[in-house]
Amino acid sequence: MRTPLIALSLYLLLPISTFAQTTETETTETQVPSVEDQLSFADENGGDPKVGETYIGEQFGDWEMRCIKAEEGNDPCQMYQLMSDNDGAPIAEISIFRLPEGGRALAGATVIVPLETSLADQLSLQVDTGAPRRYPFAFCNPIGCYSRIGLIAAEVDEFKRGNTAELNIVPAMAPDQRVRVLMSLSGFTAAYDRTSVIDR
Repeated sequence: MRTPLIALSLYLLLPISTFAQTTETETTETQVPSVEDQLSFADENGGDPKVGETYIGEQFGDWEMRCIKAEEGNDPCQMYQLMSDNDGAPIAEISIFRLPEGGRALAGATVIVPLETSLADQLSLQVDTGAPRRYPFAFCNPIGCYSRIGLIAAEVDEFKRGNTAELNIVPAMAPDQRVRVLMSLSGFTAAYDRTSVIDR
């Protein structure tokens, strides 16, 4: 098992030694690159995000804060959760942001579900034993199908008091079945309070 690794190391160094031999006979003005010139070094910024890049901030229960590095330093953040099926495979995701006061919606949410979801059957969302609500899908792209949801104050309060929300979608190829996805509400209130307000 060690031989291929040694051979690979020699192969990576071979072009340098070969180049050195040929340049000595052709010209003395060409500088031979050293082994150090071929190496990579750690990021001096310690991996800090650059302006415009997305990074994961704080974690509140089962919610994480996804933020964008802003030049002025006031990074906008949304609360985010990735939901999995019973086998642990990712199947849906949700991000929530707050809206300025004065409108009907207190917050907005984007839910992404897999392609080949039945759009006509819409997205069903139920908090604990409350009444299920249905939301239409706005569009689909190669990533998945999107539902853009407006949350009024009563719905936000329901999330804050709840333990679990259940999402239901219908596969387009199996309209007699429903896919049930659970969304944890652990840490919802703390995450919501740290979520940025997005201008209308």
